[in-house]
Amino acid sequence: MQDNSLNLIDEELVSDEFLDDPYPLLRRLQQEDPVYWSESIGGWIVTRYDDIVPTFRDVTHFSNYGRFAKAVEYLPPEEREKVAPFENHYRQKSLLQSDPPDHTRLRTLMVKPFNATSIEAMRPKIRKIVNDVIDAVESRGQMDVIHDLAYPLPFSVLGAIMGLPDERQDEIKHWADEILLFQGVNRPPLALLERSQAALLAMRSFLTDLVNEKRRHPADDVISQMVAAEAEGNRLTEQELVYTCVTIMGAGHETTTSLIGNGLYTILGHPEQWQKLRNHPSLLTSAIEEMLRYESPVARQPRVIKDDVELGGKKLLKGQVAFQMLNAANRDPAIFDAPDTFNIERQNNKHIAFGMGIHFCLGAGLARTEAQEVFKVIMERLPNIQLGSEKAVWDRHKPNSRMLHSLAVLF
Repeated sequence: MQDNSLNLIDEELVSDEFLDDPYPLLRRLQQEDPVYWSESIGGWIVTRYDDIVPTFRDVTHFSNYGRFAKAVEYLPPEEREKVAPFENHYRQKSLLQSDPPDHTRLRTLMVKPFNATSIEAMRPKIRKIVNDVIDAVESRGQMDVIHDLAYPLPFSVLGAIMGLPDERQDEIKHWADEILLFQGVNRPPLALLERSQAALLAMRSFLTDLVNEKRRHPADDVISQMVAAEAEGNRLTEQELVYTCVTIMGAGHETTTSLIGNGLYTILGHPEQWQKLRNHPSLLTSAIEEMLRYESPVARQPRVIKDDVELGGKKLLKGQVAFQMLNAANRDPAIFDAPDTFNIERQNNKHIAFGMGIHFCLGAGLARTEAQEVFKVIMERLPNIQLGSEKAVWDRHKPNSRMLHSLAVLF
């Protein structure tokens, strides 16, 4: 039995205060109950780095398959039936919802567009988008980094890689945001699930039409490559193709948005580190890694327990969910010296902001490249940039992500 003080943690885990500043509570859990059953979240909260590592590596016990479909299991039958298309979608195997061998096959098809050579070829386009944003806001002397830059940039880049029509990108961004609303919400209300389902069906319909168009008129883009793989047979079904595209469009931009917003907020909030970076631009690579560690874009990720397993002295049962608290792992004092200190010269930065092993984020290289170009342009063109407010406004609608709702800066 957990004592009363630990039971109070359940209330804190779903509070706005926790979303604004999760680190004191996560540190307490690391010290007192590192594998903690949370009734409010609906799963095990795993906070220590060394306990999270096995949940990435051991796919025999910790599965990606069906993890998002768990969101509907608490509903009474008549309500669950209303979101049957939603549940059916998330019961299918896709890049983020599969284990080997399916995951290996699906990931292999996606490696080329996200390899180092392909990403480097995108760098001039990324830099142009960033400069275009600065051109648009420079005369104002201020901007909202999230709205003006961190949100549109990754989606524009992803749209170019995927082969999406420019005139539909705002619509697709809206669908992507709506689809993700349920993630991280314990027992999401039916109305929220129905919103996600409506956006999901709209995006699937759009992508199905786009796939058919790419069959008729293939181009040099990811969807065309996937269509070609489908034509080879036994590699990719049409359903897998569409579902994988939905996954990429839904999850392929938020991490970069968070990295840019969180990173700029953090380094401007540490003026001595910002000055150090400006004086020594060669530190940019290590600075971005420290941004990823210090304010991890992905706060937590679920894994479904495939078979009973012991972790951190607790017995996790088949069918339960374990939440990898990546932001806790990346500030684990057992792994990182002075973990709550932001240090752009940190050495041996073994953060797991992008996961690890076979589920290491496919878009990690692209996110890093986009962040590099953003900070290069800002240092060149906005040398006097400063925070418009010392208090951050964090997005409280997506608990799985650590994301700013807005970020005002002056220059």
